[in-house]
Amino acid sequence: MVGAVIEEREARDGSPVTGKGPGPFRRFWSRWPLWSAPAAIAWSVLYGAAHVYWAFGGAGFPFARVPEDRASSSVLDPSPVEVVAPVFAAFCAAAAAVGAVMLHQQRTGRAVSPGRRRALLVFGWLTAGLLAFGVPDYTLIAVVAFAPVLVVFAFTGIPGPQGGLEDVLYWHRDNLIIVFLGGLLWALATLAHQRRTADRCTSCGRGERAAASWTSPERALRWGRTAVWIAVLATIPYDLTRLAWYFGLPLGITDEFLKEIQDTEGMLEIGLGLGIMSTLGSLLTHGLVSRWGEVWPRWVWFKAGGPVHPLTAIIPASIVSLALLPGSMMNFRSGFDPEMWGTNTPMFFWGLWGLALGAATYSYHLRRRGECGICGRG
Repeated sequence: MVGAVIEEREARDGSPVTGKGPGPFRRFWSRWPLWSAPAAIAWSVLYGAAHVYWAFGGAGFPFARVPEDRASSSVLDPSPVEVVAPVFAAFCAAAAAVGAVMLHQQRTGRAVSPGRRRALLVFGWLTAGLLAFGVPDYTLIAVVAFAPVLVVFAFTGIPGPQGGLEDVLYWHRDNLIIVFLGGLLWALATLAHQRRTADRCTSCGRGERAAASWTSPERALRWGRTAVWIAVLATIPYDLTRLAWYFGLPLGITDEFLKEIQDTEGMLEIGLGLGIMSTLGSLLTHGLVSRWGEVWPRWVWFKAGGPVHPLTAIIPASIVSLALLPGSMMNFRSGFDPEMWGTNTPMFFWGLWGLALGAATYSYHLRRRGECGICGRG
């Protein structure tokens, strides 16, 4: 099989089939089809073992009922440990077994029957979706949004009734980050298995057949532009409500709630900052379909005129697009309040924003990927 031959050569040589060897990070990342299945298995075993511990009365069950200021907004919070822990442990055991089958096929290169292949892929993608988007809440997008100020908050404390970072990133939320990472590992492992068993390059996905016309650079640019505009429009409801609150307009909230925000030190400024970051993010999204997304523009004076490495745009855009989805699903579960729609209804559009941003990022990848460093196609 083509995929197996490529992986065998890369594993033996420790470098791509063609071109100069990459740096440490790119070299590690280029080998994701090799380490993703073992990593997914390891995650399943460890997280499943933790649930066995909790099922037998161990402390720290992350979905237990706790005071409101220590709870998460996960669909599983709160839930009875005697039910969820055994079910999660069994689920993780099944996942580890499926991962072992995928890993065995990866190492032996044996053909997989269509029925078994379909069953493995369905289980893998459902597991990835459940862990990455079904169980987590808005914690991921909050961490991404607050990343620039988390260091400052570590010394100054969080504005409002919270204290330090331990009052924002507590165990119930930390657990959801762990679950989300497990979903990403399962997505990578399943994608590698899907490509491998379809006799495609596990790194770039190309095979012997000609690529579909919609993946050509010209077509990708057209539908990528549409995706960018959808992503930009999806940010507007959130940006407008936060801007209105800062200037004293109770858009989508009651006068009492606005007064509560105004009386909480720093809350209006945080809301305004998040709205501005969202707006700036939507502007930067245009770089995925613009010339300045490929060549550094003049306003980036220290790199002006130089080529933009594709990963410079792909990594942050992918992180944001993935983090938006569980936050959107959490807000849908919260329902709609006509008097307080401004608190969560704008976040309904985060799902559309995340999907559109993901599509625009994939369009950018298709236009910038060039020749594959592993299989040489392109």
